[in-house]
Amino acid sequence: MEAMQARLDRMPGAMRVRRRTVEHVFGTIKDWMGRGHLKTRTLRNTRTEMSLHILAYNLKRAIALVGVSGLLTAMRA
Repeated sequence: MEAMQARLDRMPGAMRVRRRTVEHVFGTIKDWMGRGHLKTRTLRNTRTEMSLHILAYNLKRAIALVGVSGLLTAMRA
């Protein structure tokens, strides 16, 4: 805890940047999941479930950025 606090003291804006870039993604995925728990049990199965959520998020973002036709063109290349 003390080491973390020392890093934050050296870079006070670091958490603000982290909240904007990383935590937004996890918040969005958690909203999609209904703010609940993972549906599966065991580490292997929960890893698979999270991987599917992250894949869906990435595909949705790619479609928003380049469109469906642009994404299909990029996947074929």
